[in-house]
Amino acid sequence: MPPSKTSTKPLLISAGVALAAITLGIVSWQATAPAEPGSAGSTAAAAPRTDPVAELKALARRESGDKLAVGRADAPVVLIEYSDFKCGYCGKFARDTEPELVKKYVADGTLRIEWRNFPIFGADSEAAARAAWAAGQQDRFEAFHAAAYADGSKEKGFAEPRLVELAREAGVPDLERFKADLAGEQAAAALKKDQEEGYRIGVTSTPSFLLNGRPIAGAQPLDTFTAAIARAKAEAAKQ
Repeated sequence: MPPSKTSTKPLLISAGVALAAITLGIVSWQATAPAEPGSAGSTAAAAPRTDPVAELKALARRESGDKLAVGRADAPVVLIEYSDFKCGYCGKFARDTEPELVKKYVADGTLRIEWRNFPIFGADSEAAARAAWAAGQQDRFEAFHAAAYADGSKEKGFAEPRLVELAREAGVPDLERFKADLAGEQAAAALKKDQEEGYRIGVTSTPSFLLNGRPIAGAQPLDTFTAAIARAKAEAAKQ
């Protein structure tokens, strides 16, 4: 199998290391979380209180009005994607794999995709993430996502004039509102929420995924995702 395709800051890490980082991150978070009132004390608090996969699965927001998601809120399978618009492998996944997943699984109600902005390459990455959120406020996140990840797009940078150009290309109807949202506190807060979630569970590279709570590291081949979706759907059917 070829090595996992991920972009990291500052190092490229293997799929196995990334998976371990995510799993150990959530276990560490559980182990060091404050004890619940009435708990059995330090011994109980030192051990994970629940299955890590269940904890990761619970990160799916399943909000019907989520502007950064596609698919039914009650879909049996949820793919959470942590990505950066300056990440080359994120772009490859967005161009080559994600459209096939949308066509095959989102369309039939099996899959929901929830995007998390997880910029790791500095100010340009963060600006693009806020712009994607701003486009989403006018129901154009998917189109902005596609435009920003188009082949050769990241090489043009993500300065504000370029972001406005991408918003125009994505069909954002009110560009003045887009610019205001881009610079607003809500965009910054939404970005911070996504980043804190990713860091808390140990995400260190992009793209990183959770599929019904199970980590997938890197822009893996389409077959990796289709097999994982089939397994997750079968598991969900038994519950």
